[in-house]
Amino acid sequence: MPHILIIDDDEVLAGLFEDYLREEKYDVTTIFNGSAGLEAALTNNYDLVVLDVMLPDMTGIAVLTGIRSKSQIPVLMFTARGDDVDRILGLENGADDYVPKPCTPRELIARIRAILRRSQAESRHEKKLQCGPLQIWPQQRKAIWHEAQLSLTSTEFSLLEVLTRHAGQVVDKNTLSEQALGRPLAKFDRSIDVHMSSIRQKLGVQQDGHGYIQTIRGKGYLLVK
Repeated sequence: MPHILIIDDDEVLAGLFEDYLREEKYDVTTIFNGSAGLEAALTNNYDLVVLDVMLPDMTGIAVLTGIRSKSQIPVLMFTARGDDVDRILGLENGADDYVPKPCTPRELIARIRAILRRSQAESRHEKKLQCGPLQIWPQQRKAIWHEAQLSLTSTEFSLLEVLTRHAGQVVDKNTLSEQALGRPLAKFDRSIDVHMSSIRQKLGVQQDGHGYIQTIRGKGYLLVK
């Protein structure tokens, strides 16, 4: 039974989501302020964090930064509907995905399931993937780059895994969204671009100064083989 941590000061809405999640066979803990939520998120007792951007004692972005400094636990952000600034800040600081608030319990469950599916191993005997100095173990959720382990969020790992499976080929954004984020690409959704920017920074550049992940305008992304 996955254990979900909700960090949100809206007690009514959080209670609604908690009840719905329990009906869907999730174990749920709700905390109503950022500092206590951050402490709880770092205990390794949870499988996923649902984090509101607006909290009474500290911002959700500050909580996310604190989590990412010590943990790669999947984080789903609550953002204000239409607020691109909070959305992009969350993704740039390591959020795995976001859901606009207010949202329906059904939409929240769908996002949680998608994140958990891609963060958990699907096969106990899946082989290693390799593209040059990049080695990926999908079952272990581990990536090695030039013999050093990459620190990736769950979403970054999933995106890099999809690109590695299609190394040398252009992968369009909708395919990346469906296979890595677990949902179709929404209109004006920049999540893929923000995550790709973060992955590029972690991989660095080739000797000629070009990135290992190339943007093919109007088509998608390509991992150089």
